Amino acid sequence: MRKALRWLLALTVLIGTLSTAGAATAAEPATGTTDIKERLLSIPGVSLIEEKPYTGYRFFVLNFTQPVDHRHPSKGTFQQRITVLHKDVARPTVFFTSGYNVSTTPRRSEPTQIVDGNQVSLEYRFFTPSRPDPADWTKLDIWQAASDQHRVFKALKKIYSKNWLTTGGSKGGMTATYYERFYPKDMDGVVAYVAPNDVVNNEDSAYDRFFANVDTKQCRDRLNAVQREALVRREPLEKKYAEYAAAEGFTFTTVGSLDKAYEAVVLDYVWGFWQYAQAADCAEDELIPPNAKTATDDQIWASIDTISGFSFYTDQGLDPYTPYFYQAATQLGAPNIHFPHIEKKYIRYGYQPPRNFVPREIPTKFQPQAMRDVDNWVRHNARHMLYVYGQNDPWGSERFRVDKGAKDSYVFTAPGMNHGANVAGLTADQKAFATARILDWAGVSASAVAQAKPLAKFDKKLDVRDVEREPTLRP
Repeated sequence: MRKALRWLLALTVLIGTLSTAGAATAAEPATGTTDIKERLLSIPGVSLIEEKPYTGYRFFVLNFTQPVDHRHPSKGTFQQRITVLHKDVARPTVFFTSGYNVSTTPRRSEPTQIVDGNQVSLEYRFFTPSRPDPADWTKLDIWQAASDQHRVFKALKKIYSKNWLTTGGSKGGMTATYYERFYPKDMDGVVAYVAPNDVVNNEDSAYDRFFANVDTKQCRDRLNAVQREALVRREPLEKKYAEYAAAEGFTFTTVGSLDKAYEAVVLDYVWGFWQYAQAADCAEDELIPPNAKTATDDQIWASIDTISGFSFYTDQGLDPYTPYFYQAATQLGAPNIHFPHIEKKYIRYGYQPPRNFVPREIPTKFQPQAMRDVDNWVRHNARHMLYVYGQNDPWGSERFRVDKGAKDSYVFTAPGMNHGANVAGLTADQKAFATARILDWAGVSASAVAQAKPLAKFDKKLDVRDVEREPTLRP
């Protein structure tokens, strides 16, 4: 399934850039006689995993000792991975997290390129290997995670003393928001990309409206027909699924059965298309069979597998994402949509709740106040916060907004873009405005702010990569 996705993997990192970069601003070498590695390793609790070379930077993969419980620091610690893309202590610093694992390959987020700065990246707690042992899952919540970031910031601010911005895409954008909510004095600005905001978990009509209106009826009908046909042909395609699972050693203990997993994959299909693909891809016959009823079983299977991925709802596919589904089941919430184009007799389970994707031995209890608190805070207290959404991204159906009381904060939508939306994809006026605000928050020169262009040249290795297709129904 993975290699079949190469046609749509030419996405940037969720917050990577597609822009034509402006002229670079050269940074002076770091002052002082102490090597940056020595300075980083002199911080209590920091240890070196490895250093990787990259021209113009120093790149470190580090461990940072964190309390399992920030409210009771004496009750155990764990090692949390961070990376530091070091340019110069005289430059601004961008604090990035995906909300999942950290990449140990040098990468640069869009704000980091814009401000020509350093980048500190953090692995979210409980994503392996940054998981306490034994794992007390009650200590996986948005406040504990924000407190992880706060401790890293306090430690590194002694070295990187210039302005700091925090950023992330999707769950990373959510994470950046939660950090700002709990520690609003740490950062000088927030750039959050495609960040869902599920304030009332049981009210998801915004998603139904999105799928009823996105792009053209012709495209919607074509996708819907393939999705329906995969359920009509459940028996022969589940037989194929069983053979595939047996060959790969896949099991279904967490979700409960192959039948449940099969339906979950099929129901993710239309969502997955709009999350990752472009509208033009709808006309690709090899991807989306033009006539679902006359398509072969292999064509229906290949289309569903390419977009949704039959490996994901297996135990092996779900396991790396247990921390996400735990958070969705306890605080973040999750969408639930309807399928008016599919007769009820073909749908046995519907969109399953995230609880179904967490191992039974891990208890969960939903906390409806968590997202309401964050939403209310952002609406009325946001300061120096920028949200960017994609017009064709289903996750943007429930988004963050800013109201009275918010200051110098904005929500923009990139025309035609999906879950890879970024500042570079905004309209020309909004792109210039957003770039200027990011530069201003970073504390660079007034002339650079006025030019409103990225200060670092585009680097095809640092700023763009082919993205491995992620499981669909998660931010």
